[in-house]
Amino acid sequence: MSAGYAAEDNVLLRVEDLVVEFSTRRGRVQAVSGVSFELGRSETLGMVGESGCGKSSLARAIMQLPPPTGGRVLLSGHDLTRLSAGSLRSLRRQFQMVFQDPASSLNPMRPVGKSIEEPLRALDRLEAGERERRAREMMTAVGLDPDLHYQRLPRQLSGGQCQRVSIARALVTRPKLLVCDEPVASLDVSIQAQILNLLREIRSAFGLAVLFIAHDLAVVKQVCDRVAVMYLGRLCEVAPTDAIFHLPAHPYTRALLAAAPRPDPGQPPGEPELLPGELPSPLDPPSGCRFRTRCPRAKARCAEQQPELRALAPGHLVACHYPHDSGAGR
Repeated sequence: MSAGYAAEDNVLLRVEDLVVEFSTRRGRVQAVSGVSFELGRSETLGMVGESGCGKSSLARAIMQLPPPTGGRVLLSGHDLTRLSAGSLRSLRRQFQMVFQDPASSLNPMRPVGKSIEEPLRALDRLEAGERERRAREMMTAVGLDPDLHYQRLPRQLSGGQCQRVSIARALVTRPKLLVCDEPVASLDVSIQAQILNLLREIRSAFGLAVLFIAHDLAVVKQVCDRVAVMYLGRLCEVAPTDAIFHLPAHPYTRALLAAAPRPDPGQPPGEPELLPGELPSPLDPPSGCRFRTRCPRAKARCAEQQPELRALAPGHLVACHYPHDSGAGR
């Protein structure tokens, strides 16, 4: 079952059975294994999971950087995996990406204003004066004074300012989809709040759909309409944000929430559900349910049969034979 939610005419992004694999000296790495979901227009979907679960590989495959090993990525009905290089280039203005490390994603020798201009030069081939006008307009939109910052180099800016430049560069083509890969992970906590507020504002102002990759559940709770939980290359739960945080059904989701720091020191600690062992190797994932080797509810069926996403409630999908609210296995 696809992790869908929007009405058919409101779906902007549809990912179908996406597979990402890499060849290494030790074998074939299964980074993403048959992931399917939908993203509605003006919706923000958070993708969470442990490091190494395949979140960033999924994000880059959607961007065709590089293209996925298998499956389809449809943006407004266009299958990005089947387009010619020229057709993909002309469509790329509709989907842009904000990377985790803002400084390393910018050319250190190029003024940041020129970096913001670059997508317009590469994709739209506008005249120099029009490129600069639009770049300055976008700098203002993300809270940077173009008169002060346009000619500065990345090393002359703070981390938060560099991330604002990266966001402006992604927005300058007026995309429909913004893919954010851990956009605040490398920033100080106080700066994180500023960037999250900015992302909320620009989503509303520009009518963007956002795929928000993160490992910090508190961040996801602030900015996302829905949350998809990923484990070892597969989705295990997808639900509205409130349901994920208050009615988690998958044992892995519950473990992630239990491990998250509690902001209120006066709140009594929850019952620990910390996971035993390490994340299995994507070179040789477990049979059946990939989470079974660390799951306190695992039974023989879990080793034999891979669970598929199924609906527990409207909009709430879980891939588990014995989810917590199903009554099975208790």
